[in-house]
Amino acid sequence: MQPKSPSILECPVGRAVETVGEWWSILILRDAFQGATKFDEFSQNLGIAPNILSRRLAHLTESGMFVRRRYQERPPRYEYVLTDKARDFFPVIVALLAWGNKHLAPKGESILLANRNSARPFDPVVVDAADMQPITLASTIAIPGPRASRGMRKHLASLKAMNPAVAPAGD
Repeated sequence: MQPKSPSILECPVGRAVETVGEWWSILILRDAFQGATKFDEFSQNLGIAPNILSRRLAHLTESGMFVRRRYQERPPRYEYVLTDKARDFFPVIVALLAWGNKHLAPKGESILLANRNSARPFDPVVVDAADMQPITLASTIAIPGPRASRGMRKHLASLKAMNPAVAPAGD
């Protein structure tokens, strides 16, 4: 069942979840960032049922995350190539990896991201491009964008997080 609330449909997070929120989609994208392009590679790496993989690849292609390109004529075989839209999703995968390492790896990290040139492990954080300061719950409020509808503006105005004087939970 798809969400029907205008505030969810207009929300960038809601639209992102519609595109990549299904967990197989995120794992397929993770593997694509690691170099997988072919159906058999995704299938083998993920242990996913072929019908589910076919649906997920079709959805990601229709959503503009992959371009399907034929690499073999007989029998016809296709590879799935990341688009710029998909490459822009990479920081989300980085954030999930960092969060998983911090909170879900009690025996230690099994995967780290490192600098390609020096192999120095990264310590990922999300920062504001203007001042390079970390973006945290305590430093953030949600405000309407220039294309926000009246309904979205009303919804955002009703949120406690819209009031800069209200500290977020846990602070």
